[in-house]
Amino acid sequence: MKLMLLGAPGAGKGTVAKMLTAIDGSVQISTGDILRSEVKAGSELGKEAEKYMKAGDLVPDSLIMDMMEKRLQQDDCKKGFLLDGFPRTIPQAEQLDKLLEKLGIDLDMVVNIDVPREIIFDRLCTRRTCSNPDCQEIYNVKSNPPKKEGVCDKCGSPVVQRDDETEEAIAHRLDTYNEKTRPLVDYYAAKGKFKNISGTSSEEVVKVIKAELGI
Repeated sequence: MKLMLLGAPGAGKGTVAKMLTAIDGSVQISTGDILRSEVKAGSELGKEAEKYMKAGDLVPDSLIMDMMEKRLQQDDCKKGFLLDGFPRTIPQAEQLDKLLEKLGIDLDMVVNIDVPREIIFDRLCTRRTCSNPDCQEIYNVKSNPPKKEGVCDKCGSPVVQRDDETEEAIAHRLDTYNEKTRPLVDYYAAKGKFKNISGTSSEEVVKVIKAELGI
């Protein structure tokens, strides 16, 4: 399957993507993962991106698109891929349209996971993340706490609340999403092959996607 997953921070895009990749071997692609991979590999693109990251600046769209073009042509994408949280803006979406056309790739569907703001706010405030950069396992103090409080089940590293998941930071992230990313819903809805799914359960979202794709 070749899908794009849209939705606010905390809507469950990553969880849904992981569940879908288990179905047919499609790979989950996020710009964060691509950036980390290129920087770690010490590629020319990675070195260029690292300059911006170290300066605290946003990596330019042109560089992101170059990395995306490289990533989509790798062998593991032949089975399919799930774009998780990309694009983030209308200009990125327009550039992605041109890139997919250039590569001869047709998306099966664009899915927007629509979750009420108050639920997202609660999810993110109670989310905790493994501090080990090679693990990054995610927990929730209410619904999915680690077996031992404050300690990752997988690697034993401390589990922490990220700086961008305080109440103030979450409010800012959601406001930024509504201003810059939410317009993508109308952009893709006008193009067809679009599905808005209102649901707070990742299992339900996956069930609807499978039904839409006939799998």
